[in-house]
Amino acid sequence: MKLVLSAGSLYTLELEKIFELARDTGFDAMEVIINYDFQYQDNVALLNDLGQILPVASLHAPFFQLDGWGNKIDQLRRTANLAMECDIPLINFHPPAWMAFELKFWRWLKRVRDFQEEIGKNQVIITMENMPCTGAFKTNPYYLGQTQMMIDFLQEHNLFLTFDTAHMGTSKANFLVDFHLFYDSGTMRNIHFSDYGYGKEHLLPGHGILPLTRFLNHLRETGYNESLVLELSPHEFPEEEELIRESLAEIFEYLCQETRHSFPGQRQASGDSDCD
Repeated sequence: MKLVLSAGSLYTLELEKIFELARDTGFDAMEVIINYDFQYQDNVALLNDLGQILPVASLHAPFFQLDGWGNKIDQLRRTANLAMECDIPLINFHPPAWMAFELKFWRWLKRVRDFQEEIGKNQVIITMENMPCTGAFKTNPYYLGQTQMMIDFLQEHNLFLTFDTAHMGTSKANFLVDFHLFYDSGTMRNIHFSDYGYGKEHLLPGHGILPLTRFLNHLRETGYNESLVLELSPHEFPEEEELIRESLAEIFEYLCQETRHSFPGQRQASGDSDCD
């Protein structure tokens, strides 16, 4: 299992600084969200430079408008093409939101018969993320908001899954049954890991109500061997760099302990960073 940090966890900092913090903490790789940094420069050069600090395990397609990136369909295609150019193995995207009237995107998605072949060119793994419920009535504003409905769509269109614990936790605190439904479907390739509680997503483990330690134990028991991406809100971190480093070190140690992932010192001694 790879332990990965989402650059979105510290998006108030420069990308280079985020990569350095993740490297120094001991993370195996980074997930990069396509944001405003990717509007007006050579994106291949940017990602290749960042990859010299720490490998990029995945790209997250934009979830807002960016100059030069077009609509949601264009954004997904461009993200996949960028990943291919930079030898990044996986991308993730959000499904369309019916509440935002993204009907054109939804109709297009339904016409894609094989995402791995048509979008990923069998070079990049294409994943879709499960999305949160919102509001007082816990309504999911996205298409495919029900677990079995999403599983059926993924399997019918050869599309893989990024499972987000906080998003699933917005509808049910004990999400392990749904996790196993997704896992047993064979579609899970990436996990976004964070807590949820009191109406807030992407909290540090222990700051919400989700059974995250039990969840990590389930990952060990199932032999999950893909990426576990720590995806937190920047509000979960202090402002001072030294305190950010301490917070990252603490959560990284917890992840290592619960996944049986080796610590950086053990890695150098054994030459292996995989889980037991």
